[in-house]
Amino acid sequence: MKLRFAPSPTGHLHVGNARVALANWLVARRQGGAFLLRLDDTDTQRSRPEYAQAIEEDLRWLGLDWDGMFRQSDRLDRYAAAAETLKKSGRLYPCFETEEELNYKREQQRKQGRPPLYDRGALKMTPEQFQRALDNGKSPYWRFRLSGGHASWQDGVLGERSVKLTAISDPVLVRADGSPLYTFTSVVDDLETDITHVVRGEDHVTNTGVQLDIFAALGGNSGSIRFAHLPLLTDSDGGPLSKRIGSLSLRQLRRDGVEAAAITGYLAALGTSRDPLPGRPAELVEGFSLNSVSHSSPRFDLRQMLALNRRLLHEMPFEAAQPHLPAGADAPFWEAVRGNLDLLPEAKHWWEVVAGRIAPPEIEGEGEFLRAARESLPAEPWDEATWNAWTDALKSRTGRKGKALFLPLRLALTGEDHGPDLKALLPLIGRERVLERLPRG
Repeated sequence: MKLRFAPSPTGHLHVGNARVALANWLVARRQGGAFLLRLDDTDTQRSRPEYAQAIEEDLRWLGLDWDGMFRQSDRLDRYAAAAETLKKSGRLYPCFETEEELNYKREQQRKQGRPPLYDRGALKMTPEQFQRALDNGKSPYWRFRLSGGHASWQDGVLGERSVKLTAISDPVLVRADGSPLYTFTSVVDDLETDITHVVRGEDHVTNTGVQLDIFAALGGNSGSIRFAHLPLLTDSDGGPLSKRIGSLSLRQLRRDGVEAAAITGYLAALGTSRDPLPGRPAELVEGFSLNSVSHSSPRFDLRQMLALNRRLLHEMPFEAAQPHLPAGADAPFWEAVRGNLDLLPEAKHWWEVVAGRIAPPEIEGEGEFLRAARESLPAEPWDEATWNAWTDALKSRTGRKGKALFLPLRLALTGEDHGPDLKALLPLIGRERVLERLPRG
């Protein structure tokens, strides 16, 4: 078994890409197969080296590795050779129509109530007409002549699928400048690298029908490759996720402090009946199967993924968190704050609360109570019993209880109206900082 993930280095990977990469990796690893990384970088106008580097970095951050890697830009000679094979067999033919001419043809077809398909007008060119076009400085682009009929396969997720080839225009495989397009290069690569399973998004179903036809034209055995198409993600309201995909790039989620294990755990369960659990890819292999993926589009709910992130942080040992904490933060600090974190970078704020200087808000009408709190402050040393001793004394002195007792103290000491348990936080703040934050008499 051999699978591949084939992103284009024209931007940063987002959660939709990550789901496809993870699914391929999990299937390969569960079956003891190989997983390849292929960079589809033949679009020289949009492909960037920095995006290629970012793809590798983001995949490694997720916990994915690969058994081989190559770039399509290094295989242009192979695509040229495959194109010559198709030309000799008559399946790849030259065209000269401009986009304006094609638009006119499509418009006429619509007016006549016919589907706007390419009419194969270029096949009617005589050798003399072809040579005249070349002499006039025109360069042909090349279309693949589809065989007609249907391309059918048993999809690993969607079940029986069929694409009517007569309802599709002959696709352009090679541009006028000689550069090959994805529809073509992907088939050549899959054929020559012995890919056995292609797992990708449902938006490629029509491509699969076309590519099976190209595969056969190049001498491949269509039965040697299997396809599985994952239903596309929607947002939490059921709308297209693509409209907000920019904020869901792996790079942005990483900057925001989302843990990789929360992302992979959530994506592995998405579209199945299983409850998502945080987990690194290696921990998810046994529980993953394409057979459990639903035919319907799953909703990507950022809140659910962040809930997994919270769970991960709340269970994270200090040793794992320490490299990402502010300098000086120790295990007691982590134990005190981790249960209140949504994202790991939030720990920096609480380190400022316990070890730095904050500007407590003005708490209207609470001056007398806070002065009483200052006067009742126990002497050090402090431990986790100090908070209860202090608030019990204040309760007896002022008659306050509940929110009226605790909220003004929390606001004065932390600047926040909620947060970690002050029983654990108070000893970390220390008496000197508490006195600075409580008003004097």
